[in-house]
Amino acid sequence: MYDRILIAVDGSDEAERAAKRGLEFARVFDATVDILHVVERKALRLARSADQKARLRERGEAVLEEIEGLASDIDQPVTTELMEGRAAIRIAEYAAERDVTLIVVGRQGLTGVGKRLLGGVTERLLHRSDVPVFVVPKGAPDATTDYSDLLVSTDGSEIAADAARHGAAVARRYDSAVHVLNVVDLQAAGGAFNAGGLEHEFVDRLEADGEEIVEDVAMEIGDEVPTVTTAVVRTTSFDGVAAGIREYIDDADIDLVIVGARGRSNLGRRVLGSVTSALLRTIDVPVLVVTRSS
Repeated sequence: MYDRILIAVDGSDEAERAAKRGLEFARVFDATVDILHVVERKALRLARSADQKARLRERGEAVLEEIEGLASDIDQPVTTELMEGRAAIRIAEYAAERDVTLIVVGRQGLTGVGKRLLGGVTERLLHRSDVPVFVVPKGAPDATTDYSDLLVSTDGSEIAADAARHGAAVARRYDSAVHVLNVVDLQAAGGAFNAGGLEHEFVDRLEADGEEIVEDVAMEIGDEVPTVTTAVVRTTSFDGVAAGIREYIDDADIDLVIVGARGRSNLGRRVLGSVTSALLRTIDVPVLVVTRSS
């Protein structure tokens, strides 16, 4: 499934951690690897002299050389590229032009002038990219080979079904158990009906719908992976579905989460990335975000 992987790096510790995971992923999937560093256009504009601009480019080359050294340590051939412009745009364009099948990034990083970003580049990339994005947070464990338990969060949408197929592909390579989860968001359900409380029959119906959703996914991927576990959980948190997913991650000791970038709630509402965005900001395990339904 992943035959060409693009690893975007910015010189931050988090990007280096992501690169290590991306390189190991490439080894397991026997993929070619491109390493990209983008010198931000804004940083170049702020540079006061030609020497400062040259130093920005030299820093980019040094970042690429560092990751190239990590790749050499595990005998993984790579191609490096230095570009200028807006990072999210350049990463997405590069991926499209080179037929990349997976992009690997850190959740947070640094701008060219050293300013800490709160996931801005990553979130803009997720909005632009048609290629799945593997996002590695700073708090992710150092181990890069243990994906024993994968979580596929599903809401019954087409993109969630596509995410499940990506989860199955990873599980086959790593001999992983796959957990298929649907979260019933009771706060959203109550708000939709402007009710002080929900009838038991209505909640039961939501859970029954969730059971059907997870069972459909389990049947779809069950023959491809070693173990499939299904679960439907309720959440009353004002953080909604993301809170239910976070609790399950902690309880089941999940190593990797696979989600669709967009989907729908149990009530059929369109959710334009709110769940995914909340997860990316609050969990410390890697997230594989499928950005487009096949």
